[in-house]
Amino acid sequence: MYVETPPTECSLDQAVSVFVELRPRLFGIAYRVLGSAVEAEDVVQEVWLRWQKTDRSAVVSPVAFLSSTTTRLAINVAQSARVRRETYIGPWLPEPIDTSTDPEVGAQRAEALEMALLLVLEKLNPNERAAYVLREAFDYTYADIAEILQLRVVNVRKIVSRARRHLSDEQRGTVDTKEHRRLLEAFVSAARTGNVASLEALLTPDAVSLSDGDGLRGAARVPVLGRARVANLATATPRFWREADVRGVQANGRSAVVIHRDGRPVTLLTIAASQEGIYKLMWVFNPSKIAAFFDSRSRSSSALGAPRDVP
Repeated sequence: MYVETPPTECSLDQAVSVFVELRPRLFGIAYRVLGSAVEAEDVVQEVWLRWQKTDRSAVVSPVAFLSSTTTRLAINVAQSARVRRETYIGPWLPEPIDTSTDPEVGAQRAEALEMALLLVLEKLNPNERAAYVLREAFDYTYADIAEILQLRVVNVRKIVSRARRHLSDEQRGTVDTKEHRRLLEAFVSAARTGNVASLEALLTPDAVSLSDGDGLRGAARVPVLGRARVANLATATPRFWREADVRGVQANGRSAVVIHRDGRPVTLLTIAASQEGIYKLMWVFNPSKIAAFFDSRSRSSSALGAPRDVP
């Protein structure tokens, strides 16, 4: 057990240095477990507050202590978030983050970062999600994960193996970055010109379109299934594209586009694609998630992502 005591000025300076160095990893863990940059920021801030108050002379390994605290807090938030999302109106998508400029995620390993995979991770329980993320994205040993989750090593091995099987059943083979961008650009071009035939040629027969708007008008409240229906949906409202300013961005390590209207970003679109074509369209209409995406850019200009309220 770690005892909390008021830190000295000198030890606090050292604590800040250690925390700033490890902060990208802590944010990366929390974000992958939660699928929300805002919630991940809150978790990391709480970890910082606890780190300030802890008797750090009793901490053998700062990275172990901070990783463990972050993971357990993220699991707690994930459990309560699951209840909140039961009242979410329409499909829920992970909160996209700009990895082209964000050092806290973009600098990390790409595993368990893509929007489509984060969405599948939501089907795992929080403990399974955390174990998978720690192992696959951050290469923690099974022994380390067992200590963090307070489980036996054999149980952690089973959890990670079960998570891998579940994800492999849900996931498809993916395309490289260049092909992903080509397919997305081709889809947007065909949608803007109303070319339904070209759209259908880009989509797999079982393609699905998910619109995250939490009840926002104009966002489909149920998944749209099938090549023809998805293609028709993309061209159903010509004004949507005619009045739009479409700008390419990078979200979660993959190409995406942000659609602006009247100078304001209103929609983010990205895709999941295999060698057979685009099998999932992910439209983010929720204003708070759009705002969070652009807020993720501002973190890169802060002082190395230093925690808030650092003395």
